[in-house]
Amino acid sequence: MSRTTYQMQFVACQSSLWIALLMLAGCSTKDPNVASSKNDPDERIQVVTTIGMIADMVHEIGGSSVNVIQLMGPGVDPHLYKPNRDDIQSILESDIVFFAGHHLEGKMTATLEKLSEQQTVIALAEILDENLLIRDEQSQVDPHLWMDISLWSGILDPITQELGKQAPEKAADFSSNAMRMSEQLKNLHRYGQESIASIPENQRILITSHDAFRYFGRAYGVEVEGIQGLSTESEAGLQRINKLVDMISKRKIKAIFIESSVPKKNIDSLIEGCRARGHEVSIGGELYSDAMGERTSPQGTYLGMMAHNLKTVTRALGGSADESSLSESK
Repeated sequence: MSRTTYQMQFVACQSSLWIALLMLAGCSTKDPNVASSKNDPDERIQVVTTIGMIADMVHEIGGSSVNVIQLMGPGVDPHLYKPNRDDIQSILESDIVFFAGHHLEGKMTATLEKLSEQQTVIALAEILDENLLIRDEQSQVDPHLWMDISLWSGILDPITQELGKQAPEKAADFSSNAMRMSEQLKNLHRYGQESIASIPENQRILITSHDAFRYFGRAYGVEVEGIQGLSTESEAGLQRINKLVDMISKRKIKAIFIESSVPKKNIDSLIEGCRARGHEVSIGGELYSDAMGERTSPQGTYLGMMAHNLKTVTRALGGSADESSLSESK
């Protein structure tokens, strides 16, 4: 199949989904030019989010004033996610939809962008400073911005503003919550820089299933290598795996990492390849990349997810993660 034919089929698929969405919506789509009004003080703002890293921020800022529906739960890969009928219904009945953007949501992106013509739909990562974005060789933006805590904190303001538009009488509460969250994020970011710096310099290399940690590497001073590309839709070639096996063996790297939302078969291939070269490399732990943990677990919040990643990487690569400092950051 030619690239052009594939692109035409992809667009046709997206168009079909959009037509189905409109049929479901009927005449009930919302006019973005009509301001929302929460006359009932007990009525919560209905918010739909794609990934957990956004949903948690909305929870923290909105508190009991918001009802958040998160489409992509623990272990779900947003690059491959396909919306179902319930998702579409939730989106259409929402007051606000927040998604990441920069094509993180893959097959949903075109639908969400089209829907923004009818109601409040915001790509939060696309609001952040373009000068801070990382791009690949094809100028494709790396969408995993939440891996840099200081950068991801930039979504606090737009979330706060949008919630304030929906419930002006609670805007001060939203601002106060956002300020509190901002301080916690600053503390955790500092903890990350100090922890990663404790790893011996020649061991500061993070190897994972796909290329989701480049913002992490830039923010915290660690070299990053992914087996697959920015999207898990890309296939890991034998040449790429052999190159990483060669590097791991030569540099005597101690540990590589699996991801909670990505199958570990490629990591297993690296381990076997290194063993064949006479070098034993272990799995340093499971990291959270495109999805957080279960809501009831410590990794079920953005702060908990990133604290886990920082602590796991630091300890597996020979550094020291101070538990007391970590508890102060949460």
